[in-house]
Amino acid sequence: MSHFLFFGNLGAGEIIIIALIVLLLFGGKKIPELMKGIGKGVRSFKDGMNNIERDIESTDQDTKPNAK
Repeated sequence: MSHFLFFGNLGAGEIIIIALIVLLLFGGKKIPELMKGIGKGVRSFKDGMNNIERDIESTDQDTKPNAK
């Protein structure tokens, strides 16, 4: 099973065509800026998820009774 479920059954030819269309729409100068923005968004999302996990873990530790 493919890890890229979003892409479905796209082959190399279809991916190349999509890449060319993106290149035509955004131009060569805008693509690095676009990728940088996407990278910042993904990093921010991961940081948010990590913060939520830490909050949940700290809440679990706070609510557990102290066993002595």
